[in-house]
Amino acid sequence: MRRGLQIVLAILSLIPLWFGILNTTGGAARFLDPDLVNAALDSQFRFQSAWYLALAPIIWWVIPQVEKQTMLFRIIVALIFIGGLGRVWAATIHGMPPSTMIGGMMLELIVPVLIPWQARVARDAQAV
Repeated sequence: MRRGLQIVLAILSLIPLWFGILNTTGGAARFLDPDLVNAALDSQFRFQSAWYLALAPIIWWVIPQVEKQTMLFRIIVALIFIGGLGRVWAATIHGMPPSTMIGGMMLELIVPVLIPWQARVARDAQAV
């Protein structure tokens, strides 16, 4: 149970790592015509992408003692879920994004299902 959660978290941590690197280095021009990208948009995009990149090491911090990191785990899950809600809001305003972003949004919206799994791992660890 614990090892399975650790493996899932390790795999999932690769998503913010990969896209954080791509978006921090590539900037907003990865998605827009470079002529449409201004300094404010690109600066904000790279800043937020760096936060996404920073999420991976935070997840790695949790993995070894996932049974003891309940509060941090739930904060991470809540932040990811809120990000998914932001994507839903954007989709209602601007229409649906590309399919890869829809996949990310779906993952962000279902990530709270990991909370009961982590809670059980924490409970099992206390019982020992």
